Amino acid sequence: MTDARRPAKKAPMREALAEAAFELFMERGFERTTVDDIVARAGVGRRSFFRYFPSKDDVVFPDHESCLAETTAFLAAAEAAEIADGRDAADPIGTVCDAARIVLDMYAAKPEFSVRRYRLTREVPGLRAYELSVVRRYEQIFAGYLRHAYRTLPDGVLRAEVAAASVAAAHNNGLRLWLRSGGEGNARAAVDNALDMVRELWSAPAGPVVRTAVPGVFEVGGAGGAESSARDVIVMVAQRGTPMWRVVQQIEAAVGES
Repeated sequence: MTDARRPAKKAPMREALAEAAFELFMERGFERTTVDDIVARAGVGRRSFFRYFPSKDDVVFPDHESCLAETTAFLAAAEAAEIADGRDAADPIGTVCDAARIVLDMYAAKPEFSVRRYRLTREVPGLRAYELSVVRRYEQIFAGYLRHAYRTLPDGVLRAEVAAASVAAAHNNGLRLWLRSGGEGNARAAVDNALDMVRELWSAPAGPVVRTAVPGVFEVGGAGGAESSARDVIVMVAQRGTPMWRVVQQIEAAVGES
């Protein structure tokens, strides 16, 4: 029999600090909330806060470090299994898509928190920049696995970078559709649809990743022939901070060129 008088189990300190922080962000705004405010709401000292989070920005993303570690371990295990079996990856893009779903599951496990975080990052430019830096870390993990998978191709390193960015972009597109809906519906379905498009493209027989005459723009082709050329994809790679008008200008130039 359960003892109704037994006190409820406390949330782990990391979660308690994140919850306290988000309550205050909603009440006062991100900029007007201090670390002192957060620890006072959580009922702990400043030292406890900095034991878990290097800064106030980090408390907005309390789960990404563990998710990055899990994603890294998943792909490392896949690569180790391929090496042990003396075989190449049968479906490297499919494996990376499965790794991206680990990130999705993290968001879907806490829909209310994920939606609140999404809305907050839209309002605070500094948090948006932080989020983009986290996305880049996932891309680097994906690319590391794909560099090994594509090691025998002459453009393997470039292919790995562009394919990793494609998977991350597809995942984020589906995820944001779900977040913008307020966390309603099936998050997995939205992301799977986007990832399936990437998998179909990149799982075709390897055609070249070609640099166009436009700086930072690449064409991803199929194995050749009329059918594959009709499905060529243009990928734009730009430095962080590049003005949007410049990105659009380069894409328009590449589309016109092709």
